Amino acid sequence: MRKGDRIILALDVSSFEQVQRLVEELGGLVGMFKVGSQLFTSLGPKVVEFIKSQGLKVFLDLKYHDIPNTVKQACLEAAKIQVDMLTVHAIGGLTMMRAVAEAMADLKATERPKIVAVTVLTSLDDSEIARMGLGLSLPALTRSLALLAKEAGLDGVVAGGEEVALVRGLCGESFIVVTPGVRIDRGKDDQKRVLSPREAFEKGASYVVLGRAVLESPGPKALLLQILDDLGDLLR
Repeated sequence: MRKGDRIILALDVSSFEQVQRLVEELGGLVGMFKVGSQLFTSLGPKVVEFIKSQGLKVFLDLKYHDIPNTVKQACLEAAKIQVDMLTVHAIGGLTMMRAVAEAMADLKATERPKIVAVTVLTSLDDSEIARMGLGLSLPALTRSLALLAKEAGLDGVVAGGEEVALVRGLCGESFIVVTPGVRIDRGKDDQKRVLSPREAFEKGASYVVLGRAVLESPGPKALLLQILDDLGDLLR
């Protein structure tokens, strides 16, 4: 395993030229590139096809959330364009997640992306969850949704840094935990639950997602190299 294989870089841009530049410059330093709703809405499947053509991996983060059949079919279409990992919303429920897991089980191993369920967005906190009428604390909601994802047969979840250890303890070492909201300078902007890459890995994250801190840096490659160096043996 390369040192950067557990780092996911979010391509939160909208032009093909920006994607080309970042993939060419940083492709050797990270394990996956995240294609989210902004980029996929702008460029569609061709951006996935380009990244894959470079021999690199894609994390398709569209957070599918709909009735079970619709989400299942969307995930099957994502598998056709050879994404390596994708997201659904755990709040879609057990039946929805199980439909996806069962559909993926019918694919060849080489054609099957990893499926991870988003538990609680890192832009939310207890006060937001209360206003949504969910009636649970943030840790309790994360716990419930992570256990549902595991019961459904999914590969893992997306969970905020404060909840990583909780999910790891509940779901075991083989369960994937992807941690967004990771910041270098701890500036929070629209993320309410953030931590550093080292903290995320120490708590048990399988992968961390880096985005704006790297993309907005005057030297993205130098910053990534520094991060990897700082993480040292944690990534081995």
